[in-house]
Amino acid sequence: MAGRIRDADVAAVRDRSPLADIVGDYVQLRPVGSGQLRGLCPFHDEKTPSFNVRPQVGAYHCFGCGVGGDVIAFVRAIDGLSFPEAVERLARRAGITLTYEGGGVTSRAVTSQRQRLLDAHRVAAEFYAERLESADAGDGRDFLSARGFDREAAVRFGVGYAPAGWDTLTRHLMGRHFTAAELVLGGLAKQSSRGSLIDRFHRRLVWPIRDLAGDVVGFGARRLAADDPGPKYLNTPETPLFKKANLLYGADIARREIARRYQVVVVEGYTDVMACHLAGVPTAVASCGTAFGSEHVTVLRRLLMDQSEHRGEVVFTFDGDEAGRKAAIRAFEFEERFVTQTFVAIEPSGLDPCDLRIQRGDVAVRDLVADRVPLVEFAIRGKLAGFDLNTTEGRLAALDAAAPLINRLKDRGLR
Repeated sequence: MAGRIRDADVAAVRDRSPLADIVGDYVQLRPVGSGQLRGLCPFHDEKTPSFNVRPQVGAYHCFGCGVGGDVIAFVRAIDGLSFPEAVERLARRAGITLTYEGGGVTSRAVTSQRQRLLDAHRVAAEFYAERLESADAGDGRDFLSARGFDREAAVRFGVGYAPAGWDTLTRHLMGRHFTAAELVLGGLAKQSSRGSLIDRFHRRLVWPIRDLAGDVVGFGARRLAADDPGPKYLNTPETPLFKKANLLYGADIARREIARRYQVVVVEGYTDVMACHLAGVPTAVASCGTAFGSEHVTVLRRLLMDQSEHRGEVVFTFDGDEAGRKAAIRAFEFEERFVTQTFVAIEPSGLDPCDLRIQRGDVAVRDLVADRVPLVEFAIRGKLAGFDLNTTEGRLAALDAAAPLINRLKDRGLR
């Protein structure tokens, strides 16, 4: 077993791991003078940014919750790693080969479990992407083509195909020296009813889901075959990497445009994210197999650097039907968590961004977002729709129904 990492190598990792770049994978930072950067703390919920980074000295400190340290301490805290694991992760990023006291260099024996799972997911994503070009993936290519996505779009978003074989991916990964235990732990494989190890996804179109650092941590798979008994969309289960309540599909590629435009557009599916980005709305993201929740709010606020000095906007897209109105009411529950303004973009005929792009083109998708209305207005109108406003009784009942929404508005003047 390799021993302690040499102090000289730890120092080299620190020197070649710019703190601002590492923190910037998780937090939107902005200059505040005197060579300092500031953003919303990733370790506690706050309205006003108090997380300071000093790149010249390689240190961070939050004046809100008191956490602080160097780049290694940040990686340890943000990803729950031990000291050696954090050093090993940064070393891989910087291209540094570590040497251990007592002999040995960076190897599988000392590679963290998290890194092993990330490596397995990277190989799996490459495998799926390659299989999209195979003869048996014709239905997958047809699905993409029917929705206006060509090969270039599939490559850009890493879309792949899970083949029909029961253990095709499993055998491929085990041939690359990943263990059965690692594949099960990472959600890439599972035990069959007979006890053998089989792939989690079969005959499905597959989207890699990445964290903010750009690492593949899971997959979303869409049913293609009529005789597939599974749900329409099947996601990676909860694993040490895949925490769906904290993940937003597309955030890794949208994060820079979100910071530049002070805008994020929340859509409902993987193809909607693709359609928006290709149509010229590069701030689109989607939740991963779960409803939009409070953890997603925290992620978006960090990406927006959500504070009063930088007024931005969060735009939710919903169908114009009853289900869309209910979704808007649910989204309004999180409105007060944002400092920025919240809006809703509704396509009256009920088309989602993907279908809208197919039928009316890229401009229609951009217009959908441009014609957004305040979320509070949409939510209140949805409440009023259930009452007869031509009668006194109806108006009084509508007032009672809408009052709780108005009372929750964070803007006192608007309230």
